[in-house]
Amino acid sequence: MRFIVITEPQFTDNEAAIIARLLHWGADLVHIRKPEAAAKDVESLIKAIPTELHNRLVLHDNFGLSAHFTLHGLHLNRRSNVLPDGFQGCVSRSCHTLEEMERYKPTCDYVFLSPIFNSISKQGYASTFAPQTLLEAKEQGIIDEKVFALGGITADKIEATKRYGFGGAALLGDVWNRTGDENFEVYIKDIVRLCHYQ
Repeated sequence: MRFIVITEPQFTDNEAAIIARLLHWGADLVHIRKPEAAAKDVESLIKAIPTELHNRLVLHDNFGLSAHFTLHGLHLNRRSNVLPDGFQGCVSRSCHTLEEMERYKPTCDYVFLSPIFNSISKQGYASTFAPQTLLEAKEQGIIDEKVFALGGITADKIEATKRYGFGGAALLGDVWNRTGDENFEVYIKDIVRLCHYQ
């Protein structure tokens, strides 16, 4: 199972350094999601991340920047839903229902399904999926290795995420709430271990 981190929508102190550490510690990808940011500010963030890590970054907005960096891919959503002409990288997409996911999954390398659990970063954004619904979707092959769980994911939810058949877990609030903790590295490496090993 893959482990993805999504940035907070606003820029944070030492963000480039934190992203580099997350990738060095074993996160598979970091999604740069800055919906209100100007392209030049996102460009500055990417430039501050070591070049050898750029191929593990995915952009949610300001898709034009993909022409200037060797990125892993672009992430489609309701705001940004058209790929640049000739784009050849990985394509992912946000989905919020099983029907939406079934519609978009065939044309994407992977999709996010959310919220699986009650969101940490968005207050009042509660899970809309009953455990039985997720298990049935797994049995029917609707949830598979191309579907990544998002929403309320913490280290102690990784096993449930695996049980539901997801191919990956995307974390946001739980990671960024811990960046100042002295055991931050240990926590991230624990998630890596839980995701990557059976």
